[in-house]
Amino acid sequence: MTRVVFYEKPGCINNTRQKKLLRGLGHELIERDLLTEMWTVGRLAEFFDGMPLAEWFNPSAPSIKSGSIDPGALSEKAALALMVKEPLLIRRPLMDTPFGLSVGFDDGPVLRALGVQLEPDVDLQTCVRTDIDQGCIPDGGVT
Repeated sequence: MTRVVFYEKPGCINNTRQKKLLRGLGHELIERDLLTEMWTVGRLAEFFDGMPLAEWFNPSAPSIKSGSIDPGALSEKAALALMVKEPLLIRRPLMDTPFGLSVGFDDGPVLRALGVQLEPDVDLQTCVRTDIDQGCIPDGGVT
């Protein structure tokens, strides 16, 4: 069993599915609210190290969907500052594991080390149900 610190948006349907999968593999999850965590630029930067800047962002965040924030036009410093101020911009989940840090729920070294084998036709990352105020609608459709 591996202990995973799982930073999520409580009520997010995909985060719930991701946690179920990880628990089914025997992992212990320490759940943290991504939106209320006291993020610092330095701590967030650790998660994104080596990733293209555009992949840092939650594409379902209202300010991204509306076009008011264009990740492609931001420096790393500006992107991190915005995310500290508006955590809904952060792509989720963030996971802190003994195998490293992870952003999103895509196939990669951390998920593979955790024994996760993603089915090609199952998308546990993209939120298809959104609302203008909150991004992903929680189970039951209540924001």
